[in-house]
Amino acid sequence: MNMDCTVSPAPEALIEERQGSIQTKGKSKGHISCTSDSLAGAVSQRACVYCGARVVLNPVTDAVHLVHGPIGCATYTWDIRGSLSSGPEMYRNSFSTDMKERDIIFGGEQKLAACIDEIVAKHNPPAVFVYSTCVVGVIGDDLISVCKEATLRHGIDVIPVESSGFKSGNKVVGYRAAAEALMKLIKPAEGHVIEPTKKLNFLGEYNLGGEMWVVKKYLREMGIELNVAFTGDSTVAALKQAPGACLNLVQCTGSMHYVASQMEKVYGIPYMDVNFFGAENTADSLRKIAAFYGDEEIMRRTEALVERELSRIRPDIERYRKKLAGKRAAIYVGGAYKAAALIRQLKELGVEIVVTGTQTGKKEEYENLSSLLSNGAILVDDANPAEIEKFLREMKVDVMAGGVKERVLAYKLGVGFIDHNHDRKECLAGFEGAVNFAREVYTTACSPVWKHLKTPREVSL
Repeated sequence: MNMDCTVSPAPEALIEERQGSIQTKGKSKGHISCTSDSLAGAVSQRACVYCGARVVLNPVTDAVHLVHGPIGCATYTWDIRGSLSSGPEMYRNSFSTDMKERDIIFGGEQKLAACIDEIVAKHNPPAVFVYSTCVVGVIGDDLISVCKEATLRHGIDVIPVESSGFKSGNKVVGYRAAAEALMKLIKPAEGHVIEPTKKLNFLGEYNLGGEMWVVKKYLREMGIELNVAFTGDSTVAALKQAPGACLNLVQCTGSMHYVASQMEKVYGIPYMDVNFFGAENTADSLRKIAAFYGDEEIMRRTEALVERELSRIRPDIERYRKKLAGKRAAIYVGGAYKAAALIRQLKELGVEIVVTGTQTGKKEEYENLSSLLSNGAILVDDANPAEIEKFLREMKVDVMAGGVKERVLAYKLGVGFIDHNHDRKECLAGFEGAVNFAREVYTTACSPVWKHLKTPREVSL
């Protein structure tokens, strides 16, 4: 590694088309640009569409996930979520039609139908999700027709997930494809009625490191029963009971707001945004849920739970806060809801946030993120590695929260790193998760290894 001092690029050296996607709080005017797509078909920060669909649906534990495309697409997303299951493990497998040149030239519909028949015969799943990929979008295989015929042939749900990458360079389109597949799955059969209950659904929760189980435990103590999570530790049968809930909680807004709005329109189920990352976020969310039910006993139990848990973790949080005072952080994650949660958590720990960015944030979400930051902080949409490197250097960042693509870059620059990727195994939700998060921030930001390196601005890749 060359440790010579380097000079940051001048503003005029930056790519002109990226200027609108980067703002400095207190200096930049107007709204941040966040609607442009990445290059279609490219594996970039914003893409790919198929990956966006797969991360939403993959935690359905007993379903088969069949990728209609080259084997590389299935390999890329094999076990892509760090989701845990309390029962079935079918979702740990990755099935592919393994399309070759011949299939691309002559079409892959017959091969797809044969693959579905083989899977059903060997595994007898309750449902099969069939994902289209970039190649399928180019050659025009009729995924819908093949799945419809397979449904009639086998008497199970064979659901097309229209996630061809050449539709768009934005994985949000993949979220929508997954949402539409879920709406097809939960639609009651003709003549079948789902009885209403006082249970609630938890949307945008994928049970990473068992986080859904933590929230479920809180709800049970409050006197509220969880109906089904979308899609952490869920089964096909449980998801089909979703229309009977009285309320939808939405955590990952990017992937599940569409599902929530559609369920409100079709089934009359209201929804509310919640966030269980961070102690204060968790407390606020539990109180909002209790207020929805309007039951004095539920509200009493909720307050008792919140006060007990906050008192329990307060000494740990305060200890880490003293050690982390004055540290500077950067955040780059997939969605804005997660970025907002991280900002609040880091602020609770006395850490200053100097850079924040997302892959899929919307204009109003960036406005909210900006309101949480101090003047001089940088907001960036769909950042590339060169931009992240530049900001880590210039803003003298001590610790970065991000996904798998940012980990190596941070470490090479001598910056501590917090894993907040969708394949992580550490539970970061709830009150206990707040302590786990604080410990991770302290362990990496205050590691003695950093004193043996020069500052990020002096490190050259």
